Amino acid sequence: MIPEPSTTRTDREPCLVRAAATAETLSYPAGSLVLLAGLPGAGKSTLLARLYGMSGDEREPVVAGDVRVVDSRQARNWWARFLGPVPPRARTPLVHATHVVRIARAVLGGHAVVAHTRGTWPHILYGFAWLARRRGAAMHLILLDTPPQAARDGQYSRGRVVTTTTFARHCRRWQVLLARARAGGLPSAAGVTVLDRGAADRLCGIRFDGDGARR
Repeated sequence: MIPEPSTTRTDREPCLVRAAATAETLSYPAGSLVLLAGLPGAGKSTLLARLYGMSGDEREPVVAGDVRVVDSRQARNWWARFLGPVPPRARTPLVHATHVVRIARAVLGGHAVVAHTRGTWPHILYGFAWLARRRGAAMHLILLDTPPQAARDGQYSRGRVVTTTTFARHCRRWQVLLARARAGGLPSAAGVTVLDRGAADRLCGIRFDGDGARR
């Protein structure tokens, strides 16, 4: 374990934690909302599956003690039973809305939550941060800093490829998000951790037993 960073923060300046190559675990206060964000294909679902032993066939959020693990793949699997002939792109709005509602329910239910999000829609982040504060908790971000080409390759390997135009838009928004995070300019989050691919591969746990993110 690496000691907690000495960076201080105010309510308007979140603590930025840059994950080192030796990162093993991340620790957060009990009841926190932790959002794992990244480009489509960055490996968010893969990381959650590895950390929480998920098969990818789940249709509901996974219960891990008092933690609720919410992956968009769960909502996609749930709707697949009813939307078989509907093209995948046409399902996206419904799947996304279901995923957002499930995260909100878990947060308002008083649980610690680890959830998948693209992170490229700022209004979604602000909305989740507001929900967490309403319950007396805080939202933390884990940003997967995956190169665009690697994320594109990930889309092809999973068989779900977004259009070139859509992916370009996500890339532009993602670079803005990363730049703001590195400058300490994400007031919606109580803390931000940026993981490159190597650090993400070495991450072996997310815990809810501390006062703030540490490694």
